[in-house]
Amino acid sequence: MKSEFINKTKKIAKHRYFIPSCCVLVLLFVFLTLSFFDIGFIFGENISYEKKNEIQEPTVPTIPPLDTVLYDSLLTKLANNPILPVAEPKIDSVTGQIIPPPEPKPNLWPVKTVYPNAGAILPFNRVIAYYGNLYSTKMGALGEYPEDIMLSKLQEEVKKWTLADPEIPAIPALHYIAVTAQGSPGESGKYRFRMPDKEIDKVLAMAEKINAIVFLDIQVGLSNLQSELPMFEKYFKMPQVHLGIDAEFSMKTGAKPGTVVGTFDAVDINFAANYLAKLVKENNLTPKILVVHRYTQRMITNYKNIKPLPEVQIVMHMDGWGGEAKKKNTYNQFIVKEPVQFTGFKLFYKNDIKTPGTVVMQPADVLEVNPKPIYIQYQ
Repeated sequence: MKSEFINKTKKIAKHRYFIPSCCVLVLLFVFLTLSFFDIGFIFGENISYEKKNEIQEPTVPTIPPLDTVLYDSLLTKLANNPILPVAEPKIDSVTGQIIPPPEPKPNLWPVKTVYPNAGAILPFNRVIAYYGNLYSTKMGALGEYPEDIMLSKLQEEVKKWTLADPEIPAIPALHYIAVTAQGSPGESGKYRFRMPDKEIDKVLAMAEKINAIVFLDIQVGLSNLQSELPMFEKYFKMPQVHLGIDAEFSMKTGAKPGTVVGTFDAVDINFAANYLAKLVKENNLTPKILVVHRYTQRMITNYKNIKPLPEVQIVMHMDGWGGEAKKKNTYNQFIVKEPVQFTGFKLFYKNDIKTPGTVVMQPADVLEVNPKPIYIQYQ
């Protein structure tokens, strides 16, 4: 009797634990199967096990295609061509014949060049730049003021320009002289000094604080662009870094910088543009801006051979100082009459007011010129 009771007890115990054990095994099998194939759906996600463990690449912002209609419209606005009265035909007093009016002169602006690639800054924005060097308080606003004050002053100028021309919003820029011409030959004998990376890095950090773009300006001295530009290639590969080249200090005759005004030819400018274009293509960048300083006739030769590219937007920049009348005359003689693509206009906080009775031009004053500049630089 006792042994029969024990046997029944064992059978009951065996059935009591068998069913839960089977349930546990079934659940474990389901869980492992789901984990292997797609654990994500358990939590409402359609993410594979393998994908959950991959390092996700940062999302690259999508650049909309170029709005060519808006681009053309803004170029027409910048051209600022005056509306001329319709010329009436005249009657010859002797013969009585009608003399037709002369054909109107064709407008030089806007310039018909290639469309830029998508993501171009110009003419959708007006660049407002502070120029200078961190080693000098006399070369421009960028190095003259403490960082916080300088950035604050620049942002105030940006606001003024946006208010003056709301259709083209203004954006800030730091235009840093990365190679400065020198009065002495130095170790290289090239009468130029390259800034160390740590100084350029400081400017990049400053610009980041106000979401500004950066220009590295090159004064070649007795060197050349072919030698200088590659020294800064790692910076030109950055999407926010652009280029300025200063013909005043390009001493092709071997003269010491500062003794005569230097010169660039179209060959030099095209080299710089093609150099940048190559980096844009290789690194999938949006178009670069190339600013070319000019305030005399001989500073730039063979302007008709300068070739803007889809990857590079060229700004011919009026770099002269003085009162308003003098500056406008320099602009008209050396920028307007020899059109390339876009124009720039420089304002000097100190040099423009050296003559008694003169003041620094305000945005409304500058916007009266034809064409309107898209790049404004303060020194």
